[in-house]
Amino acid sequence: MSASRTERLLNLLLALLNTRVGLPRAVLREKVYHDSAENDVAFGRMFERDKAELKQFGFEIETLTDPRAFGGDDPASTRYRIGKDSNRLPDVSLTPAECTVLLLAAQLWERAALGNAAVNAVRKLQAAGGFTDVDLPAGVQPRIKPAGQAFDDVVAAMHGRHAVRFGYLAGSTGREEVREVEPWGLGSRFGQWYLVGLDRGRAAKRIFRLSRMTSAVSAIPGSSFEPPAGFNARAELDSLNELPLQQAVMDVDAGRLLALRKRAVSTEADSGQGGRDRVVVEFRDPEQLAEELASYGPHVKVAEPAELRAAVVRRLKSAAAFNASPAIPVEFPEAARAQRSRKRTSEDQLTRMLQLVPFLVHHQGLHVQEVADRFGISRKALIDDLKILICSGLPGGYPDDLLDIQWENDHVYITEHLDLNRPVRFSEDEAAALLTGLSMLGDLPALAGLPEDEPGSALESVTIKLTGAAGQAGRMAGAVAGQSVAPEQSEAFATITRAIRDGQQLRLDYLSPQRDEVTERDVDPLRLYSLDNTWYFEAYCHSKSGLRNFRLDRVQSLEPNGRAVSGTATADADFPARLFTPSDDDVLVVLELTRQGVGLADDYYAERTAELPNGGLLAEVRFGNVEWLPMFVSQHGGTVRVLDPAELRQEAQTWLIAALAQYDTDQYGTAQYDAVSSPDNAAG
Repeated sequence: MSASRTERLLNLLLALLNTRVGLPRAVLREKVYHDSAENDVAFGRMFERDKAELKQFGFEIETLTDPRAFGGDDPASTRYRIGKDSNRLPDVSLTPAECTVLLLAAQLWERAALGNAAVNAVRKLQAAGGFTDVDLPAGVQPRIKPAGQAFDDVVAAMHGRHAVRFGYLAGSTGREEVREVEPWGLGSRFGQWYLVGLDRGRAAKRIFRLSRMTSAVSAIPGSSFEPPAGFNARAELDSLNELPLQQAVMDVDAGRLLALRKRAVSTEADSGQGGRDRVVVEFRDPEQLAEELASYGPHVKVAEPAELRAAVVRRLKSAAAFNASPAIPVEFPEAARAQRSRKRTSEDQLTRMLQLVPFLVHHQGLHVQEVADRFGISRKALIDDLKILICSGLPGGYPDDLLDIQWENDHVYITEHLDLNRPVRFSEDEAAALLTGLSMLGDLPALAGLPEDEPGSALESVTIKLTGAAGQAGRMAGAVAGQSVAPEQSEAFATITRAIRDGQQLRLDYLSPQRDEVTERDVDPLRLYSLDNTWYFEAYCHSKSGLRNFRLDRVQSLEPNGRAVSGTATADADFPARLFTPSDDDVLVVLELTRQGVGLADDYYAERTAELPNGGLLAEVRFGNVEWLPMFVSQHGGTVRVLDPAELRQEAQTWLIAALAQYDTDQYGTAQYDAVSSPDNAAG
């Protein structure tokens, strides 16, 4: 959509909103379209496209016919208008506690596909004047990171009602197959995200685990579908049985992999496998365990079951093949952004304008820069928006027919809003983002900074209010069933929450998998935050004299040490908390990410990025410890490789080849093994 079309759509919207009896096509063509259409046929096509576009923005256009005219459907006598109440967000008045809980629910999605929808929904509430500006509780910041790019692509297809195509590793046969599916809903169970939909090839409902998708998810051009009436992803996934408990038998280097050994049900020292111990671990999901075991590289060899062994080998092979493929040029744009962001479009601009006008009505006199910051855009982009708005208005074109906005002395005022003073009702994905996010907070323990009885009651009341405000748009909330973000380590969570609230130091024994050691620390706890159901806490570590992040499931013991916090450091006000704190000793590494792995650029705070023609990404990432880089590459099984420095690329390849050498190379052929044995021989 071009900038001129954005302006035309805005003028068409204002014209149809501000007429009681409707406007005929002839008036619209003369006053709104001007010279845009060369003839009646071209105008008709353009008008129909614009009507469909406005419907996507939430505006239903009414068609009024004159029964006295010859032929009730005569286009010349047909009039058009938009009912003022049908498209408006109902009044929603929220208490500060409700606003706090709602903001937490919106921020859950962070960079996921529903993240933009959640931000837009909150802005609409702010624009309506019912949302109180609040600060997030310093103690707790939950968030989720759903299943990478596949989650984003499936959500987009669900919203657009498009069927999708993807490669899939069938659990029943172990073979990779191409599936075409009508995506009805997404949900999380047992720590995994699932897609529920109609498998077109089998003409039956099927459930697919996103982690088993072996290729990028792509929309099928020209496809469309309607999900079953009353579909509810949560109800569908309730029928899903947890995978049976199995035992993995593996040989582990003596004295290594303490994190794995702590989960062992039995350990046989020096099993006759060259100074290795025979370790048995219980598991349910072979793919999930294979991801972890692949990261251990040559330090572990899976003996059985065969399915787990094959899954580990497959990841190692894919990682080695990708890492050994011919290098590509490393070129970053001059002003590459620190993080990837979706390209802004004219649709984004019109969406923003429809939020901007009611926001200014309820927030008169704000500074230009503050308004720009609220909408996450530059000052220049905001001024460009305002310039379009002040030239937009009713078909008459008289001064009183235009939007009246001034920003003298850098403070913005609006005196004529032409009935754009209320934000548009929630879209389906906006309603889904907020309502699903609220349901995911349901089991979260009390939040630091709020009275213990307030989060639960506020959560219930704000859910009721938003369900009513969402109306029909809330139906997509039933298509997304999120997981609980409550921590499994509830006792540690409660201890840390109390320590944050009371300003008390903690003493902990902490397991570091990278160093294979347990250390004792005295820390000042600052805040708790999560990625999915994995919880971390940020603290000032007195033994390291700096900020550190600790995973709750790696804390071996935890208790107050009887001292007050030192006040040496405070939690950063920015959201979200970062898993990585940069320092001068960091090493900059250039990675190539496939389309499936592009989300890693955000997860690891890429300094610079550059998009690749195949949908992948170049990312320059800062690593504080490059010793675990081979683990990182092998864990992600062919979605990431090292490009620079060359020596780190070679180290990763040596690690991968050593890991593969433990297994029977005949299963994938000597020639293929030789081809991936060195980056220099990648062409084969």
